[in-house]
Amino acid sequence: MKIIDIVSKVKVDSKELLALVYTPGVAKSSTAIYEDYDKVFDLTNRSNSVAVLSFDYFESLKRAVYLKETYGADAFPLEIKKNELKEGELDFVINNIMPNFMGVDKVLIEGGAYDGAFNIPKRSKGCVLSDDIKIETLEPVELRRLLGGVIETNVLEVQGMFDNSYKPVAIVSDGSAVLGLGNIGAEAGLPVMEGKAVLFKDLGGVNAMPLCLKTQVPSEIERIVFLLENSFSGINLEDISAPRCFEVEQNLIEKLNIPVFHDDQHGTAIVVLAGLLNAMKVAGKELDKVKIVFSGAGAAGQAIARLLIKMRELISGGKNGTCGGGGANILMFDKFGAVYKGRKENDPSLEKMAEITNFEGFKGSLKDGIKGADVFIGVSTKGILSPEMVKSMADDPVIFAIANPEPEILPDVALKAGAKIAASGRSDFNNQINNSLVFPGLFRGVLENGVKKIDDKVKLQAALALAQIVSDEELNENYIIPDALDKRVPLGLQKIFQHV
Repeated sequence: MKIIDIVSKVKVDSKELLALVYTPGVAKSSTAIYEDYDKVFDLTNRSNSVAVLSFDYFESLKRAVYLKETYGADAFPLEIKKNELKEGELDFVINNIMPNFMGVDKVLIEGGAYDGAFNIPKRSKGCVLSDDIKIETLEPVELRRLLGGVIETNVLEVQGMFDNSYKPVAIVSDGSAVLGLGNIGAEAGLPVMEGKAVLFKDLGGVNAMPLCLKTQVPSEIERIVFLLENSFSGINLEDISAPRCFEVEQNLIEKLNIPVFHDDQHGTAIVVLAGLLNAMKVAGKELDKVKIVFSGAGAAGQAIARLLIKMRELISGGKNGTCGGGGANILMFDKFGAVYKGRKENDPSLEKMAEITNFEGFKGSLKDGIKGADVFIGVSTKGILSPEMVKSMADDPVIFAIANPEPEILPDVALKAGAKIAASGRSDFNNQINNSLVFPGLFRGVLENGVKKIDDKVKLQAALALAQIVSDEELNENYIIPDALDKRVPLGLQKIFQHV
């Protein structure tokens, strides 16, 4: 049978192209759209994208294939749950998915045939890139303008019985916490989600499609995803601000029969933990005994801390609160200062974090709290860590400054200030701590093995597998984590499901 295959217009096979298609380059396109909404039609594939909506996925798929083969439109098949649909919800869903599409094709819902009439989107735009232009020489915004976004669709013939993994993973975002740019909205977040779709395909062989939603109401996000569930093989939540993201993720895990993974939380936590395991070897320190300071206590910070605590407990054999294990010697800071129990600025998620970290009830500033620390983990904002603060840390400190697109401190500045190891989220420095190392291979393993839930056991095993890809011979200050393009990474993550 024929399916819709989601492919990249740019093959990511070098660090330079990774930086163009994803971070840090993609931030420029998102910023351009935020400043001028109309640019979404030039810098993304929206101008050629159509949602084909019906009450049966295979009917939508048949029409999507027809539209692609006949008109060249990038048509994405979607099924809406007819029996769950309440009055007015069809328009509600359509209105909220529009940031991704030029239009929604309702021919099938209205009783038409799969090969019925189709109005080509008025702003439809294909790739206008000349063959003699070297992609690597282009600026990120110019690349997307010439290509009309970085993803498109093909029709692919598959053999045998249709497998649910042929359906795409939906990259769901509401644009409320895009990279380090903040609440820039669904349209401005679209370049990031297209970039992630490229990485899903090129690094993991997984079909993925952006689903940027107009609404930022958690219950409405959940409702839309629930009604469209049968259109997807999995859900990758992305760039939804905390604490709303915790509610959305947990409720979708409970409601859906497909895997749900909040990449900002758990993908980041897995790759940070993997990097720390190797960094401790290089620095000659023990993960369950070092003092760790966080700048940033949002979705990523909380997820990293929780997974780190679980690993420290496994290493020490102790429970949370015992000397040397769990949350001992972990301090978290946000824009209000140190996170501690009873702090008036705490939301419920931060109060829970205060119960498992900062056992001594420290209430000072980041500048004071970082003194004597062995590890800094930054998931906050650029420039917040100064060279003087690095100098006040313990001997041979480890700096993970992974805010995107600009880190808390540049790696070269941190090293000059005395850091033993410096890592960032960027592909133009050594030691890139970026969740692009995790989600492509992890989802490939999940889909191939029919896994319905990505639990803590899977996350810990993924971190260990990722760390172990770097051999003892390879491991050094400038290489604590595999390269994002290392072919061993997706294979290593897929293999963990043989033991789960």
